[in-house]
Amino acid sequence: MITLAIMETWELIILLFILALAVLPTILALIDIQKSEFRGSNKLIWLLVVLLMSFFGAILYFLIGSEQKTTTNN
Repeated sequence: MITLAIMETWELIILLFILALAVLPTILALIDIQKSEFRGSNKLIWLLVVLLMSFFGAILYFLIGSEQKTTTNN
């Protein structure tokens, strides 16, 4: 097992890049949920799904949840 103390610089950069790719969809989903309007308690449900399931919850939101947004005619 490689520990952080003996990792090469490029290995650490790759690890940080992979972690950023894993966290980025979750952050984007949370921002999109907060900015959008939903019917009923769908907003709370999607927030919980994304927070509890992290990366997979964000993917589910982008595949299913974004279609549940309500549109306003301004």
